[in-house]
Amino acid sequence: MEQPLAYLNRLTHHDWLIGYDSRGFHQKATELYLQLTQLSTPETSPKIILAEREPVNFLASFIAACAANCQVFLCNPDWGEQEWHQVFNLVQPDIILGLETREGILRGRGAGGREQGENILQTQHAAQLPLPLEAQLCPQGFTALIMIPTGGSSGQVKFAIHTWETLTASVQGFIEYFQIKQVNSYCVLPLYHVSGLMQFMRSFTTGGKLVIQPFKSLELNQPSPINPREFFISLVPTQLQRLLQNLELTTWLSQFNTVLLGGAPAWDELLAKAKFHNIRLAPTYGMTETASQIATLKPDDFLNGKINSGQILPHAQVTICNQQGEILPTNHIGNITIQAQSLSLGYYPQIVQNQNYFQVDDLGFLDEHGYLNIVGRNSDKIITGGENIYPIEIESAIRATQMVADICVIGIPDKQWGQALTAIYIPKDTNTSVSEIKTAISHQLSRFKIPKHWIPLDTLPRNPQGKINRQQLQQIALLNTETK
Repeated sequence: MEQPLAYLNRLTHHDWLIGYDSRGFHQKATELYLQLTQLSTPETSPKIILAEREPVNFLASFIAACAANCQVFLCNPDWGEQEWHQVFNLVQPDIILGLETREGILRGRGAGGREQGENILQTQHAAQLPLPLEAQLCPQGFTALIMIPTGGSSGQVKFAIHTWETLTASVQGFIEYFQIKQVNSYCVLPLYHVSGLMQFMRSFTTGGKLVIQPFKSLELNQPSPINPREFFISLVPTQLQRLLQNLELTTWLSQFNTVLLGGAPAWDELLAKAKFHNIRLAPTYGMTETASQIATLKPDDFLNGKINSGQILPHAQVTICNQQGEILPTNHIGNITIQAQSLSLGYYPQIVQNQNYFQVDDLGFLDEHGYLNIVGRNSDKIITGGENIYPIEIESAIRATQMVADICVIGIPDKQWGQALTAIYIPKDTNTSVSEIKTAISHQLSRFKIPKHWIPLDTLPRNPQGKINRQQLQQIALLNTETK
């Protein structure tokens, strides 16, 4: 498989980045690549925080870091203070690109004080670093490591470790599955997220075209002037729902070759509406750890009435196992286990040597035609608007306000968000308002992590061991939200 620099050089004179300066992208990537190669040493390579807001800067920095065999950490520039502290404690970066956040977060963490928005190129940690991850992975020569953010069971920010090879394996499975040579992508998802990054990877490595547009501007009925029949577009269910509320955008969406839908389970009413409008929908199943989808329902199957996650892509294998690890026959529900060439190598900073399978938290079954059906999750993970959220992080932030005596955060079904975050709590002072609690946690958590429903109770149902009865809380939450 070709390396990033080869793809970059091939696209020098090709206007593939629609709406942006493709040559400017090439120039920025080349200049930064030359800087990074000068900063690298035989013993180590820089650790880069990449939080550029501007798409060309983000992508140029990403390609330069990969070509220079760096360790690049893709980050959300809108993370709150709590998340940024986690990231800096974990990564201790040598280089920061594009971060626009409070200066205090950076002070004393290897980046030094700086003005807001300033890019920093420095390698003051390099001499003190232990044997780098690249050397563990590839002792004969470094390879770029690409850290993509994902949630964790503790609510902490985690980074799945990928390489150029794992990402391009996903691309190869995609083009084989859809039997195409070039992928034109219309991207309205964040580039730091695996679902946005892989749209870039598909177009960049296959010589296709790429449109990058904020979803908000698309929602204002301002689509880019392209021929949708030549493009793939990826959406999460909430975005699809909003587009289908606009007749012009619904007509526009129905012209796409394929509308990939993932990030969270879609509800039946949404799928029915998409089918009614003849949207060539392709529900997908995948995750950060698999470099996007490993199963996809093809649009013709969707329009013919199938509702599942589709068949497995060529670069992956899925088995369904019971709790003892025994493989179950077709149509039997069990734990989903994935083998894939696109599988991540572990979570930073721990590389799992020879990792050849990944047992996920989801339950499902394969039918007699090899279609994957997802039926639920083992854990308490909540998916709202395509984002993975873990209650313990939100509960800890709310407890830290000292405004509640007890708290439990759950997800309840919601047509717009998939699941709506719901805080069920015991207030310390009955005069404390919900808005006061929200204000107290607004600087600690991202907006999508602020609960949408707040239900005060006198006591929370717990067993003798102190464990919350979540099923009972679900019933309480549903009853309270239905009556409002």
